[in-house]
Amino acid sequence: MRKQLEGIALIGLAVEGWLTYGAFAGPEKLGDRIPIHFDSAGNPNGWGQPHTLLILPLVTLGLYLVITIVAQFPGAFNYPVRVTVENGARLEELALGMITWLKTELVWLFAGMQWFSIAAARSGKGVLPWFFPIGIAVVFLTIGRYVVGMIRTARGAGAGRREV
Repeated sequence: MRKQLEGIALIGLAVEGWLTYGAFAGPEKLGDRIPIHFDSAGNPNGWGQPHTLLILPLVTLGLYLVITIVAQFPGAFNYPVRVTVENGARLEELALGMITWLKTELVWLFAGMQWFSIAAARSGKGVLPWFFPIGIAVVFLTIGRYVVGMIRTARGAGAGRREV
C-alpha cells in the first residue's frame, strides 16, 4: 500500500508543477496582480505578484523530500507509547504507514490550494472556504487513527516487557 501512496504523492507533485507551469506559460497567463490570501469565507483579502505562486510548489517539494528522508530512520522516531521487543516492528510499520499517508495528503492539499489560488486569480472570485479546513481535518484524523493503532498495539503486546 505504501508504494501506491508514494505514486499518488508523486502524481500530486506533478499536478502541482503542471498547474504552476500552466499559470505562467499556458494560454491563460495570469495578470500582474493575483489574490494570495483569502478570508474565512474564501474571499480574496490579500494581493501580490504572480511569482508568489512559485512558493507553494517549492514548499511542497521541500516537505515531500524532508518527509521521505525522515521515513528512512524509523528507529529514531518518538512514539506515543513504550517501544518493546514485542511491539517494535508493528509500531514501526504503523509509523511508516502514517508518514506515507500524511505525505500524500499534504501534497494533494497543497496541490488543491495551488489550483484554487490559480482559479481565483483567473476568475477574480473567491475560493471554496471549506477546502482547507477539511484538508486539515483529514490530516489530523489520519494522525489520530495511527496513534490509536499504536496505543492498541502497545496494550496488546503487554506492559512491563523489555524495551528496545
